[in-house]
Amino acid sequence: MKPARFVKHYLLASDFDQTLSFNDSGVILSELLGASGFREKVAGLSRIHLVQQGGELAYLLLHDPEYRRVRREHLVETGKRIRLKQNIRLLPQLLEGLDGLRFSFYVISAAPEEVIQSALEGIVPPDHIYGTQFQYDPSSGEIQSILRVPAGYGKVAVLEELRSQLEITTNQLVYVGDGTSDIHVMLHVSRHEGLTIAVSEAKYVAHIARRTVLSDDALSVLVPILEEIGGWDAAQIRALFEAHGFAVQEWNKVRTDSVTIRETGAAAEAAAISP
Repeated sequence: MKPARFVKHYLLASDFDQTLSFNDSGVILSELLGASGFREKVAGLSRIHLVQQGGELAYLLLHDPEYRRVRREHLVETGKRIRLKQNIRLLPQLLEGLDGLRFSFYVISAAPEEVIQSALEGIVPPDHIYGTQFQYDPSSGEIQSILRVPAGYGKVAVLEELRSQLEITTNQLVYVGDGTSDIHVMLHVSRHEGLTIAVSEAKYVAHIARRTVLSDDALSVLVPILEEIGGWDAAQIRALFEAHGFAVQEWNKVRTDSVTIRETGAAAEAAAISP
């Protein structure tokens, strides 16, 4: 009788907007409604720190006159219009077939839950999606209140809730994100020696994340996961993709130093007196 094969269990959590998709949910919803100035309104809320980073759309849906007319069906339709990253349907499948590794894949995002569920229908089970939840008026369908917003530290709370349910240790967390609303959760995961992956070069996030991967393909996050967790080399990773009908055409590892140098008073004085 063969001994039981040891399988290490990881919780893989991902943001949604511009992490699994190319679009911001609020932009698509605004286009559907014919509402204008969404980006400006979000920027204004961000400047005064009225809500958690990422929670701006939820605030507008509850308080802004242009967005008060939104009903559940608008959110579902918005999800159907969102353009997802390439091969996202294959990501859960490839995660399931990795020898010695098991991944529980969840989406944690400040986007409305109905939007995410609609966009990822048939890809991620609804009970693996944690987005902003609203309470609706039973007669009019109008949004009455916000029940939960997984933005900022709210993402940490959801992640810890899931970790406890799955009985996963803190160093077996993987988080994928792209923007400032992911900073709290990335710091939390990093502090506990988990793996953080940025999918953009956004300020602060790319500096916090252990790895950054830039690609239009959702399968690209497998590269740092397999390297950092599985200990795979480039040849093994390429072989995995080829076995599923894909070829890694370009794979450039780049380290970028962003440096700003300004002239101080001492330097200016020295320049003035130099011959």
